[in-house]
Amino acid sequence: MINIGLPLFEESIRGQGAPVIGVDWQIPCGGESDVISALARLMGPKSSIVDAANAEVVARLNNGAPLLKGVERAGAVVPGMSERTLLHCGPAIAWADMCDPLRRSIKAAIVAEGWAGNIEAAARLIASREIELRPANEHSTVVPMATVIGPSAPVYVVENEMGRTIAFSSINQGAGETQWFGVDSSLAIDRLFFIRDVIGPVIGEAIARRGAIDVLSLAAQGVVMGDDVHIRVQATTCLLLRDLLPFLMRISRPGAGEAADFLSRNHTMFLNIAMAAAKSLVDSAAKVENSSIVTTMSRNGVTYGIRLAGLERWFLAAAPPIQKALYFPGYGPEASTADIGDSAVLELIGLGGAVSANSPAVAGFLGGRMADAIAATRKMQRICAGESRSFLLPILENAGAPLGVDVRRVVELAITPAVNTGVIHAFSGAGQIGAGVASAPIDCFTQALMDLDQRIM
Repeated sequence: MINIGLPLFEESIRGQGAPVIGVDWQIPCGGESDVISALARLMGPKSSIVDAANAEVVARLNNGAPLLKGVERAGAVVPGMSERTLLHCGPAIAWADMCDPLRRSIKAAIVAEGWAGNIEAAARLIASREIELRPANEHSTVVPMATVIGPSAPVYVVENEMGRTIAFSSINQGAGETQWFGVDSSLAIDRLFFIRDVIGPVIGEAIARRGAIDVLSLAAQGVVMGDDVHIRVQATTCLLLRDLLPFLMRISRPGAGEAADFLSRNHTMFLNIAMAAAKSLVDSAAKVENSSIVTTMSRNGVTYGIRLAGLERWFLAAAPPIQKALYFPGYGPEASTADIGDSAVLELIGLGGAVSANSPAVAGFLGGRMADAIAATRKMQRICAGESRSFLLPILENAGAPLGVDVRRVVELAITPAVNTGVIHAFSGAGQIGAGVASAPIDCFTQALMDLDQRIM
């Protein structure tokens, strides 16, 4: 017998000893007739236009070659950033609507910029509206978790010469009491000074001595070594530091020893570099019109936003909770903020949740078995338009990681991208309390699908 849909019937038949095959199927689009009609047009009469655009998007994601060129002051290189601008994660959001960790991060950034002497004064300055708060994504920049950067912050400069795009990201702040985890303590602010005054110049000089670094080459090696290059980047970070080691050893500037100590302890160092590389790829792909592939996916702890190739408009939904997580002792879901950060850009280029199948560390968040991690990657395959040529999965016979999230498939199958992410405390300023996997809300994908249908005549 063949059972289509509800597994209850399949289980009942199997329980009686009869042979049965279950087909995982449900009514597309939740049965909403207008959405089904739009999907039918985009996968029918309009599909030739969409498919041609999607092929070009996948080609740009695959053919790009992001190179880490150096470290610069954000205000000097980030387009459209003034000397009174702060860039935050996720879609645009008003101060009054922000989650607690993002507010704390903004106040810490203001003190680090020297615009206020303490956290209380920073809050008053925000109320005066003298500071411009902008989404980093709209300035060719991506920042992880609750990170906020001002003009004096050092940023990685990554150039995708094939796609003629340049992208930027902050320098990773490491573990402990840090601003990127939504902490505004004196220790978190001191870390920002340390990153700006010591780590940024040291890494910048090392890269200048070494020359441009092929980011995807390092990431590809890291994937084979068990990284998803999102919540686990230990292997790739080690590869980066090995590459830079001869040049770091030749640096004699003050603080070089402290920088070495910090770099040896920070296993997430490569994360921000990978994010900037991913941003350079998706920004190139975003120039293609009439595509159904997602080129922006980001969250600010309150809203979850996506953008399609060829379109600057955001499609928004409520940021989801972290559905599958491992928490530090003493913490649980009740203390977790909703999904936050720009790092979901990694899932759009075939990293993060897309390569879960090859990462035992990620399997730990999905039930503990590699079969669960493989199932997560299989789901991503069902909603993606192509395969990565850079990131191969040995556990899946070297299949390319799923690449190019297609809103048509997402809406039809009701499968949204799974994003590997950290978990931070929602209201106490305690910082990171765990890590896990969050599934994107489907509403923003449905909105994007409907808009695409209206735009293609």
